[in-house]
Amino acid sequence: MHETARGEWRPTPQRAAVLEALRAADGFISAQALHAALVADGVTVGLTTVYRTLRLLETAGHVDVVRDSDGERLYRPRPDDGHRHYLVCRECGLSLAVDAEEVERWVTRIQRDIGFHAVNHTVELTGVCDGCLSGQADRRPDS
Repeated sequence: MHETARGEWRPTPQRAAVLEALRAADGFISAQALHAALVADGVTVGLTTVYRTLRLLETAGHVDVVRDSDGERLYRPRPDDGHRHYLVCRECGLSLAVDAEEVERWVTRIQRDIGFHAVNHTVELTGVCDGCLSGQADRRPDS
């Protein structure tokens, strides 16, 4: 991904490949797993390029990010209607979007009251899903 003098990004074949692989992923995916999928598909792209592309997509608000139990960042394309918060199973990785209007109202109030602008936030919710709790963890992360 290349930046122009004004900070806009110019599409490259590598960036397009990363975006395509991210969209094809089943749920959240790490940069390393995304890179491995690209290499397995015969795409010539460096791991640094994958990380850089994901970081730029995150900064631009095009991906949602959660952390796995080891603290690794996992990515998925952000829906067109805005960012979401997820409840992620620590056992199998199942991720479900949750209604977080109260969180969004709180962030809006805090930024207004303190006098900050363009505030970004991360809320990470993890637990153990019913399937893992009952020992039937054959579900895949898909939401």
